[in-house]
Amino acid sequence: MQVEKDTLKKIVIVGGGTAGWMTAASISSLIGKDFEITLVESDEIGTVGVGEATIPTFFALHQLLKIDEAEFLSEVQGTIKLGISFENWHKLNENYIHAFGHTGKSCWAAGFHHFWLKGKECGYSDDYGCYSAELSAAKAEKFGFLKQNKLNYAYHLNAGLYAKYLRKLAEKNHVVRQEGRIKTVNQDASGNIASVVIESGKTIVGDFFVDCSGFSGLLIDKALKTEYQDWSHWLPCDRAIAIQTKNTQAPVPYTRSIAHESGWQWRIPLQSRVGNGLVFSSRYMSDEVALETLMSNIDGEVLSTPNFIKFKTGQRTQHWNKNCVAVGLSAGFLEPLESTSIHLIQRAIIRLMQMFPFQGVTDSDRDEFNKQMSDEYEYIRDFIIMHYHVSQRDDSKFWRDCRSMEIPSTLQHKLDLFVEAGRVFHGEGDVFAENSWTQVMLGQGLMPNQYHPIVNMMSDSELENFLSSLKKMVDQSVKQLPSHELFLSKYCPAT
Repeated sequence: MQVEKDTLKKIVIVGGGTAGWMTAASISSLIGKDFEITLVESDEIGTVGVGEATIPTFFALHQLLKIDEAEFLSEVQGTIKLGISFENWHKLNENYIHAFGHTGKSCWAAGFHHFWLKGKECGYSDDYGCYSAELSAAKAEKFGFLKQNKLNYAYHLNAGLYAKYLRKLAEKNHVVRQEGRIKTVNQDASGNIASVVIESGKTIVGDFFVDCSGFSGLLIDKALKTEYQDWSHWLPCDRAIAIQTKNTQAPVPYTRSIAHESGWQWRIPLQSRVGNGLVFSSRYMSDEVALETLMSNIDGEVLSTPNFIKFKTGQRTQHWNKNCVAVGLSAGFLEPLESTSIHLIQRAIIRLMQMFPFQGVTDSDRDEFNKQMSDEYEYIRDFIIMHYHVSQRDDSKFWRDCRSMEIPSTLQHKLDLFVEAGRVFHGEGDVFAENSWTQVMLGQGLMPNQYHPIVNMMSDSELENFLSSLKKMVDQSVKQLPSHELFLSKYCPAT
């Protein structure tokens, strides 16, 4: 076990935005009592601004930071998210919702979808989503807090306002912000980063560095030359265009993901505006056609100029290299199809705090951190690939190529398990549980060849009553809820 330094005192975070300020707020609040923390950013450098939707894991860090939910939602003009509506992904003009939480009730040997499959065979199962309170509430555009059957939810938020909110928390805990672009990165004889020099000529010395500089990767890439695993042969989209528009209707409690000829479009409703964007592949669609496609599929007055973003899907071979940890886009990029961008930032921060090298960097901590982060990226990678690969669309070369491409063996194994016998297993480190995989596989048109025989322990009438009572329970829960619009106006009106 190699110890590279003695005691770490000075932490330097390069880059602001969601990644930088979430890192600064977390470390300073939770473990930073004895640290001198400096965040270096430049007002001249914009942020990517596509990470405006979250998943329920987002709560973990907010609970640790003791963030007041209503205050937070008001300041970031946030809305509630119960899931994602996938439109035209299975086939043109066919939609399904990947909702948070659980669907129905499972038993020790088999998930709920096995009971649903037999009910479908017998003719008394409703749509799979009817047994999910979150999905039913999303379709009804409702949300509220229930004493029983509490809904699982996440948020839509203004990423720029969220960074400002986190900055206030960080500076309250004595994080020092240094304005300026990085001009030079200095390394010591062992290759560790020793300091950064900004354009004014000021040198900022640190013992430990966090690279939140986005796609630039100023530390992890430019200085430390950390290799990058390219996954574009599985995920061919390499461009995005983002634009904001005025609301034309009440915000819905779900994200919309609308598949197009060579990619997909997002719609993220906030209280004050709608975040829109198109993710596409430059191999199949030009920037000009992509912009035309996006502009012809948005509603409301345009509030911003189109922001063109180039990216390469993949991850660093080492998220933690030497005395530097990459957080956010500097560590890797997975398109925001399942809203995992902020989740991956948060997971990196929590893991870093759990393994923080108070007494110096060790190989064992660094190796474990890299393994856990790499595993999580690969699970999400497979989940996103699945959306493209199992689509039945054949109306463009893009979709035909996605259907015929060779996929990772890890994903193929999951698909085979499901189709052959309806089996779904939750991998350790996979943010998506069994119900998420099941909803998307069913939504994309995959159907198991058989259900688990344990279902036959119920008589047909017992199974019919079981399914009926579950749907009734969901319907009663949703009936109690106010509209999403009313909930926002009373609980967290935008400031």
